[in-house]
Amino acid sequence: MDKIKPRTLSGFMELLPAPQQQMERFMETLRQTYSLYGFTPLDTPIIEDAQILLAKGGGETEKQIYRFQKGDSDLALRFDLTVPLAKYVALHYGELTFPFRRFQIGKVYRGERAQRGRFREFYQADIDIIGDGKLDIMNEAEIPSIIYKTFSRLGLKRFQIRVNNRKILNGFYAMLGLTEQSGAVMRTVDKLDKIGPDKVKVLLMEDVGISQDAADEILRFIAIEGSNAEVLKALNAYVGRNEVFDQGYEELCTVARYLGAFGVPEENFRVDLTIARGLDYYTGTVYETAMLDHPEIGSICSGGRYDNLAEYYTDKPLPGVGISIGVTRLFYVLGEQGMLNDQLVTAPADVLVLPMTEDMGPAITAATALRDAGIRTQIYSEKKKFKAKMSYCSKLGIPFAVLLGEDEIAAGKLSVKNFSTGEQVTVSPEEAIALIQKELDARSGGTVIVEH
Repeated sequence: MDKIKPRTLSGFMELLPAPQQQMERFMETLRQTYSLYGFTPLDTPIIEDAQILLAKGGGETEKQIYRFQKGDSDLALRFDLTVPLAKYVALHYGELTFPFRRFQIGKVYRGERAQRGRFREFYQADIDIIGDGKLDIMNEAEIPSIIYKTFSRLGLKRFQIRVNNRKILNGFYAMLGLTEQSGAVMRTVDKLDKIGPDKVKVLLMEDVGISQDAADEILRFIAIEGSNAEVLKALNAYVGRNEVFDQGYEELCTVARYLGAFGVPEENFRVDLTIARGLDYYTGTVYETAMLDHPEIGSICSGGRYDNLAEYYTDKPLPGVGISIGVTRLFYVLGEQGMLNDQLVTAPADVLVLPMTEDMGPAITAATALRDAGIRTQIYSEKKKFKAKMSYCSKLGIPFAVLLGEDEIAAGKLSVKNFSTGEQVTVSPEEAIALIQKELDARSGGTVIVEH
């Protein structure tokens, strides 16, 4: 029989055991941090009715979605985690308590061209707060503060959350008589970091159809920079000319003030008028997060406020605010930059029990005691030479081996070998557990990310 050559499809990531352990630690940090802020975990189906997923779609979304028939059913793989959330909240509205705070870490699928660091199957990590009719502005500050906490716990230091408000932009464009073109203007301005101001100006004039004077005014406006206080002071000069602008300005001032109250250092967030977010459903505060030493990577986390999450599925107004991390892409980029901590324990077990006798009973008893104490333990039961057993332990990076020969069994003791020090001691099972736990506690520190 001819063998099929094993391969992984382009745009799909498969990790070897050690980096997979790093990825699991990465996602566990996210879960712990989101739970710290009172978010409940959610897991929506990967496959949905295509009509559900495409309700907000069209255009590029429809082109990229994985869609297929199964019998009479028109099905699709989820494109993101936001649309399934909208369906979920509309479906279970009567059973949920609002504000509804959820986090979800799950795979999404996009049939776009695979590129370096761009995947067709990838993990997203989303947090959203959904209100019933209303949602306080405080939530728009809490969301980026959670991202600050998350990245800090992961070990990232040199990052900045950039904050703006769509109402400020809409109000400003209204002052210029560009209300009808505001969506197209924002989508064009959103390309500023990628193509630069000169090309943005050309696109504004040629594709959007605005005058040179208006294009120049827009570029001058979004170029306002300085400290957060300086930018807000400059914006204050426009107050009183447009109601929507004034509302956005007040909201932005409040978000900036609350971010400070949440303990986010000023160097980690900046009011940035270039941030627009290309998606039309954002209506208030918007966020993008950048690594300061690697601006070429682009945004590693983005989101914002939306006024009606589930408008395609229910008449009930459900405003929300949320943010999303492209986990797979970020993990890949960090690996490329050598920023993943290779000193973390990535072994599948803390202890390998090595029976040196035919009778496995004492080894099983020892392993059970170790596991009962919360120590991850494997038993090596293969009939191989001692050198091969030790090699197995070494290759997996398991930090301890427990040896059980006739002498240890007769004495009711365990021989514990510490691979990091090379030391080996023979002690009681209770002493072995205490010794191993102490060493593991000392090794358990460290973050997933290490900045150079």
